[in-house]
Amino acid sequence: MGNSSSTAKIVEMHSLAQWNEKLASTKQSNKLLVIDFSATWCGPCKWMEPAIEEYANTYPDVEFIKIDVDTLADVAREYKVEAMPTFVLIKKGKEIARLAGAKKSELRNLIERHRTSN
Repeated sequence: MGNSSSTAKIVEMHSLAQWNEKLASTKQSNKLLVIDFSATWCGPCKWMEPAIEEYANTYPDVEFIKIDVDTLADVAREYKVEAMPTFVLIKKGKEIARLAGAKKSELRNLIERHRTSN
């Protein structure tokens, strides 16, 4: 336990079809979905990765997914993502909060606030 093989809880989206399926499934559940919009060339995104892995392990009731803005540019545009990283929190298919920038404690606070509230 505690090694980096636990990163599988963060699901990377590789296609629009995969994303649409994920979004559709969240509409059926009351689970909080946290989308990490990032890019391979983005330093602050890399800096945030250990924190996101930690939160994925800390909050098993929250779903974490990662969207590379270069791979799924359409989704990034749809959510008007202009800076990386941007975290979009979704509940029942609707955006309820967002945070731009590598702000670990703010992200944790948002997750804490929204994971149990309806």
